[in-house]
Amino acid sequence: MVKEIESIRVKLQGYDSVVVDRSAKSIMETAIGTGAKVTGPIPLPTKRKRFTVNRSPHIYGSSMEHFEVRTHKRIIDIVEPTAKTIDSLQHLQMPAGVEVEIQ
Repeated sequence: MVKEIESIRVKLQGYDSVVVDRSAKSIMETAIGTGAKVTGPIPLPTKRKRFTVNRSPHIYGSSMEHFEVRTHKRIIDIVEPTAKTIDSLQHLQMPAGVEVEIQ
C-alpha cells in the first residue's frame, strides 16, 4: 500500500524580494494548474546580516564602511497534491539566486 502525501511545503529563500515573489507566484500557478489547493505565500521575517569593514588600515584607520545582506523567505503550502503536481514541481525552472526546498 502506497502512502498518500497529504501536503507539500515549499520554502523559498533569496536575497532579492522581487525575484522570490516571482518564483512564489510561478509555483502557485503551477500547483493550481494541476488541480491542487494552495495556501500562501506566507512571508517570514527578513534576516539581516551586517558587516563592518575598515576603509583604510593606515591614516584613516577609524573610518568604517557598513554593508548589509538581507535574506527574504516565503512558505507555500500545497494541500491535496496530485501526482501531476509533484512531477511539475520537480521540473519547474527557478531563477538564479532563489533557493527552493520541498518537504
